[in-house]
Amino acid sequence: MKTQAILAIAGFGTRLKASGPKALLSICNIPIFVYSLKAFESSSLIDSVVVVTQEKFIENFKEIIEQYGIKKVKKIVVGGDTRFVSVNNGLQEIDEDTDIVLVHDGARPLITVDIVDRSIELTNEHDAVIVAVEVKPTIKRVGEDLFVEETLNRNELWEVQTPQVFKKEILVKAHEQNISDAPTDDAFLVEQIGVKVKILKGDYRNIKVTTKEDIVVAEAFLKQICN
Repeated sequence: MKTQAILAIAGFGTRLKASGPKALLSICNIPIFVYSLKAFESSSLIDSVVVVTQEKFIENFKEIIEQYGIKKVKKIVVGGDTRFVSVNNGLQEIDEDTDIVLVHDGARPLITVDIVDRSIELTNEHDAVIVAVEVKPTIKRVGEDLFVEETLNRNELWEVQTPQVFKKEILVKAHEQNISDAPTDDAFLVEQIGVKVKILKGDYRNIKVTTKEDIVVAEAFLKQICN
């Protein structure tokens, strides 16, 4: 089955006080997004990749992709103001004969080939698969007045990561029928059209780099690569 990946890297590093896309920041002297592309490059199950980023940085990304010898990037397309728009723009460039679409955040550099392959393989059995880990801390639902309203059962709670993998026709339909102003992820869109989403247990190291502290943590996890 033909599988294509969408790598979303259009977000600014606002909390990192970055002057450009967060994905251009380096960990161990390697741009964050390159780690994800290397995993895709090494996966025998991914045929090609569509990268979504900001228009004025497209040439920067092209140069870096060539520098690191990434061959699977088929297109680099312009993203939007929201994650939904960016992924949707990438989805428009997916080939007609593609069966499975994998969506990944370029700010998660610790993705592994094993997780990529297992998520794709599981999508052969299910229409939608997301990588997630069990929540460790106690979670409380709090009202606007900052009073606790409920303590949630953490045994039922999972922290969602990426990649998120879907049968192409399911993801296309979910995007076309979106009624949310700001969907938090593609799985939410799929849930809204009544499709069951299967969880693949992921890795706690698969963090999203959002703050300066996250860079320190990611660098520690990547120390073998750095060395």
